[in-house]
Amino acid sequence: MSEIRSLRPEMTADLMQRTGLDDAILARLVYRFYDRVRADALLGPVFDERIRDWGPHLERMVEFWSSVALMTGRYHGSPMPKHLPLPVDAGHFDRWLSLFRATAAEVCPPEGAAWVIERAERIAGSIHANIMDARAGMGLVGAAPNLGRL
Repeated sequence: MSEIRSLRPEMTADLMQRTGLDDAILARLVYRFYDRVRADALLGPVFDERIRDWGPHLERMVEFWSSVALMTGRYHGSPMPKHLPLPVDAGHFDRWLSLFRATAAEVCPPEGAAWVIERAERIAGSIHANIMDARAGMGLVGAAPNLGRL
């Protein structure tokens, strides 16, 4: 396991032990996942229109997943405002989850894959619900994503 960079080192160490995850695995997960997203016919254009410099974005996503999966507290940001105006629907979330699940299963140990997939499903559901709420406020509606295993 790698050196622990965390605001809660004991909690992070426990999660690392239980899931088999560490910063190196999470970095591989993020980089491989976004390689797939960028190549995806549905998701790629959404990201390509918004992200010009992928290096900082990927590093920020590594920090995000470190905070989500290992409770490191290293991510400081507000993801919701970035996601609310996106031109996405339930199909985008389903595809995002499908790619994430496949990548996690390939990159992470089984316990770690289950851990990050559960969190990804919660995050996708939350972001989608917030987008739908925002659109409902503007008189727009959409179908919910299939958050169960595909």
